Amino acid sequence: MSDRIAEAAKLAPSASLTVEEVRSVRHWNEHLFSFTITRPPSFRFRSGEFVMIGLPGEGRPLLRAYSIASPAYADELEFLSIKVPDGPLTSRLQKIQPGDPVYLGRKPTGTLVADALTPGRRLFMLSTGTGLAPFLSLARDPDIYDRFNQIVIVHCVRQVSDLAFREELESQLAGDPLVQDQALLQFHYLPTVTRQPFRTTGRIDALIEDGSLFGHPLTGPTAFDPATDRVMMCGSMAMIRDLQARFEELGFQEGSNAAPGDFVIERAFVG
Repeated sequence: MSDRIAEAAKLAPSASLTVEEVRSVRHWNEHLFSFTITRPPSFRFRSGEFVMIGLPGEGRPLLRAYSIASPAYADELEFLSIKVPDGPLTSRLQKIQPGDPVYLGRKPTGTLVADALTPGRRLFMLSTGTGLAPFLSLARDPDIYDRFNQIVIVHCVRQVSDLAFREELESQLAGDPLVQDQALLQFHYLPTVTRQPFRTTGRIDALIEDGSLFGHPLTGPTAFDPATDRVMMCGSMAMIRDLQARFEELGFQEGSNAAPGDFVIERAFVG
């Protein structure tokens, strides 16, 4: 019996997990990949939520929380992951191939959802690395374009090849079956690279300081305004801590599912 067949034989659904099939895998570079899996007919989620993904472990499944990168209406579920050579899960997950089985949690959850924000005019989704994933989901959901006039994804990475989904985002989601018309008018993508030459360089805080984060084609004030702006953050803990303090000083209130506010972070990832 091959190693892959033996691995598949270990997976069995449970009260909290289903077993799904890998449909596609895309390796962006040596330490970043994305993959899609089948979606159970009963699986419901809000764009921006996360769910547990896993493989068999010693005695019990080895699971990790992953933001869902596909929108709530999608037929398949998509995820974006780093490759950690000695990571308990990602060292194995990065080797999956179409047809392989993986565990999927039955209960998605999270606070990076539109319902956790109060109404506003501009929505800024600030991300580093794989923190882009929930914003890929939200940007492809028609509901977000009805809630905000301008949708902005800022993606900060170390090297140019880390800009996953760059082509789709630079095209303003051209060809998307549900949002391409609205996205052409309302969606903006600002990639920035910190360790290689690129048209935009520097961390997110630097782009805020020099005003370039608010440049053309955005309209409105060249600074964050709690009266009109709403913010979501996902990525490195250092980025989230620094920007959270900045927003609170400006009078922004953190939101949650129970009490919507001006900005949200995913506390399940940042502790």
